Amino acid sequence: MPARASGGASNAHSLYVERHLRPPVIRRGDRPFTIADRLRQYDVPGVSVAVIRRGRIAWARGWGVRDLVSCAPVTPETAFQAASISKVVTAMVALRLAEQGRIDLDRDVDDTLRSWRLPHDPRLAPGGVTLRQLLSHTAGLGVHGFAGYARGAPLPTPVEIVDGTAPANTPAVRSVLPAGGQFSYSGGGYVVAQLALSDASGLPFAELARREVLGPLGMSRSAFAMPPSDAIRADMASGSVGGKPLPGGFKLYPELAPAGLWTSAGDLARVIVDLQASASGRRGHRLSPAMTRQMMTPIKDNWGLGLALYGGARARFMHDGVNEGYESFMIAYAGGGDGIVVLTNGGDGHRLIGEIVRAVATDYGWPEIAAPAAEERRLSPAELSRVAGRFEGGDLKVDLEARPDGLFARLVGGVQAERLIALSPSRFRSDSLGVTVEFDRDFQSCTMIEGAPPMKLSRIK
Repeated sequence: MPARASGGASNAHSLYVERHLRPPVIRRGDRPFTIADRLRQYDVPGVSVAVIRRGRIAWARGWGVRDLVSCAPVTPETAFQAASISKVVTAMVALRLAEQGRIDLDRDVDDTLRSWRLPHDPRLAPGGVTLRQLLSHTAGLGVHGFAGYARGAPLPTPVEIVDGTAPANTPAVRSVLPAGGQFSYSGGGYVVAQLALSDASGLPFAELARREVLGPLGMSRSAFAMPPSDAIRADMASGSVGGKPLPGGFKLYPELAPAGLWTSAGDLARVIVDLQASASGRRGHRLSPAMTRQMMTPIKDNWGLGLALYGGARARFMHDGVNEGYESFMIAYAGGGDGIVVLTNGGDGHRLIGEIVRAVATDYGWPEIAAPAAEERRLSPAELSRVAGRFEGGDLKVDLEARPDGLFARLVGGVQAERLIALSPSRFRSDSLGVTVEFDRDFQSCTMIEGAPPMKLSRIK
């Protein structure tokens, strides 16, 4: 790994994080790992971290290398593909236009679209779909995510993407579930939103995002651009898979609104700081306090407008992202001005991200963001039986079975059952998924609280 100075300035907090990575479950006497250890073990070339404290960026730092060919170091300014975190910025752009009266969150989006129309479905969407539904994944549209395109391959236009016509490599974006009836994650819905925002403003989406969010927030290392500009390439992390460089360095995602943002950890931290300020009631930010409250109000299953939301005494908002060769994560308290951004360029990036977030949260005393590493708890048969049953939520159906040797989870229709690790009588860890779930007081539902957006699963009787 390059010398520490090449990744940016260090302080007591960054040095603590650098030397105190731990998985969520430990055994007595286990020693912490260093970031250098975990970069090697998880096949992650590089990582960039930015920490927000009391409404300001406290520090930003890189570790490792931005590509496996030149081995140039990751710096605080290194740009990564943000993947699905792009949707957070897209939602801010949409809400900006809504506040300007250029687009209506609750009218049929076809009233705004000029370059294309979403085919009417009288059964699933008799009143059409709205921008609010698109931003909250409740529009009932298909196409979860995108595979990207190799460099040099022909790229589809936004209209070709939503119609699923060549050279698009995904199906047409159409109604597959009742509009407004449920949460169902749809990257395709965000491409529909991209078309609507461009049509409402008369600007290409990348230019609109620069005007409304990226430029005013001083996000000089960010752009919705596929391929990336020369300015981004000057300090850019290339993707990797399985410890090997991604052919061409990265894939292209012309689906800009849901997946096409290049950004640095520090630039994403600026987004968080601005949202926290407006959420606390301060004016003069990208969104008004009232609009930020709408953004951070759950619509269905803990999702607001472009954000996944954790409730409780200390509400948090988050988003993560996965493009081939890149994994990203951001989480912050809605109040209090604290949060973290982590960007990686390959391998088991989500495992490294989880351990870095845990180290930061432990150092600063943020247990709601990530609980400190803990030993496994041994629960009684009575405690395990309270948890057992079938749970459903989103696209998941899981059977939980209490056995003498612990709690086991099996996807409905699956064969293999996984033993879940008990961290408390109500908190369990799936190592295979890298997810921790917390059950409510009466064990009628559980919510993913670490390692994934806060999907809620409810008991089925």
